[in-house]
Order: sequence, then C-alpha cells, then structure tokens
Amino acid sequence: MRHVLIAAAAISLSACASAPKSDAHVDAPQTMADILAASDAAEWRRLELASTLVMTLAGDRTVVIELNPTFAPKTTANILTMAREKYFDGLAVLRVQDNFVTQWGDPNGESATPKPLGTASAKVPAEFFRDRAAAPFVKLPDGDGFAWEVGFVDGFPVARNRTAAWLAHCYGMVGAGRNNDPDSGPGSELYVVIGHAPRQLDRNITLVGRVVQGMEHLSALPRGAGPLGFYEQAAQRSAIESVRIAAELPEGGAAGKLEALRTTSASFTAIIEARRNRRDDWYKTPAGHIDLCSVPLPVRVKS
Repeated sequence: MRHVLIAAAAISLSACASAPKSDAHVDAPQTMADILAASDAAEWRRLELASTLVMTLAGDRTVVIELNPTFAPKTTANILTMAREKYFDGLAVLRVQDNFVTQWGDPNGESATPKPLGTASAKVPAEFFRDRAAAPFVKLPDGDGFAWEVGFVDGFPVARNRTAAWLAHCYGMVGAGRNNDPDSGPGSELYVVIGHAPRQLDRNITLVGRVVQGMEHLSALPRGAGPLGFYEQAAQRSAIESVRIAAELPEGGAAGKLEALRTTSASFTAIIEARRNRRDDWYKTPAGHIDLCSVPLPVRVKS
C-alpha cells in the first residue's frame, strides 16, 4: 500500500501543454484521491538524489529538500559543496516569522567569527530568473497577478513573461537569503516559505528548491519574538544536526523512498481541473479558477 504526501510547492512543465478549461465536461466527479489511486506507475518519478538534501534537525526530525539546478545552477552547486563539506552541521534555525518564512544558518554569521565556508564561494551571482525556454512548461489556464503566465516545470511552480522565467514563492519553496547586494546570497543562509505566498519576492531572491517532505518540522516551530521573527535566545533555536546529499546516503536516505507525480502527466492535469472545479458533495459552487500556489504536487512514499 502506498502512502501519499502533498508538497504544497508544486512545479513542472510539459511543452506548452495546458490544463483543461473550467467548462470541460466531466461525466463523474473525481477527487484528488480518486485520481491518485488510479494513476499509472509511469506517471511518478524518483527524486534526483544528486541534487536533493536530507536535513536532520535535533529530535530526529528529517526534512527533504529537492534543489533546482535548472533555475539556480550556480547557487545549487555552491549549496551542494557546503553540504558535502558539512558546513551546515551544527548551525540552527534562527528565525521563524509567522505567515512568512523559517530561516536557518550560522548564528555567528554577522559576527567577527563566522563559520568558514570551506571551498564554497562567499559570493554567487544572483539567479533571480532565466530565459523563458525552460521546458517542458505546463501552463495553468487561469490568469496571475504577478506574471504574464504561470505553470509548472519539472515539479516546481514557475512564472514567466515574454522573455524570462522564474521560480515562484509558493508555500514550501526554499530560497537563499541575501543582503542588499543582489550577489550576496551564496546559499549559506536558507529560508522556506511557511505562510501565504509572498510573490512580491519573486525575481528579488534566488529560489533554489522546495521541501518535499518534513515541512511540518519547519512550519510548526515556535515563532520568534524578536524583530522579523528572530529568536532572542540561543536556547530557542532548533539545532541542525546534519545536512547531507541524498545520493551520498545509503539508498538515498529518506529521499530515496520518495517519488513525485510528474507534472507532465495526465493525472496531474486531472488534479488541476479537480481543484479548479471542486465537484465533491460538500462544494456547492465550484470556483472555476486556481492560482499557481494553490496547486498541490503529490509526493508519495514507495512501498
């Protein structure tokens, strides 16, 4: 029996394939659970373990983060170098701002004695967007207030205009914190969106990936009482015991047991329509619309 998880940060594309229109005829209402139960094995994919992180927090809490080298190749490579050299081990969650982000990094990062980065770079060029040719792109049929069009590329939420494409700040998306210098986010300090999608951040920070498992360990932490949700006492922080590349763990660790629904699949297209027009008994008025960050990306544990 397979268990299904839902990663709220969805993304993936299919050579300009579009989701069905809201007036599409449906003979029998299907819920997302119905669609997943009927999905074909070929519609699911394993995570790319070479670009997936397994983070362990104190208390044996595991978080799996799928990085995205398509949209952030330089920052992803830098983060993988840090993970390989165990830079993140012993760092901590520094900030939890309600309805916004959870952020982790070096508690001494702003001091005179920050933790050395090893062979990783302290400065990486900003990767806020790329050319719009990232493919295959699965376009949502509904409009978006922040971009000309939105959809999914390989399991990640993507927005684009006529010339560029960029990852979107949906729930569960992971970004590289920076200061005012656009090139000051090397990935040594990361955050994850835990609240309403702050899309105003799009194209202003390098997004590097998304949490695919263990989101509850980051979203349900106590909120910081200091400005911007920073913890005021060291004892309030959650310690990071380790961050490892999944491909370097036996059988991929926790990540090796997961597979995600392909966003180019017929089942994913059906899920979009099912969520745009809820037809189960409780709903009396289908919305006929869905925004990018409300589309779920199913992830399941392999049996």
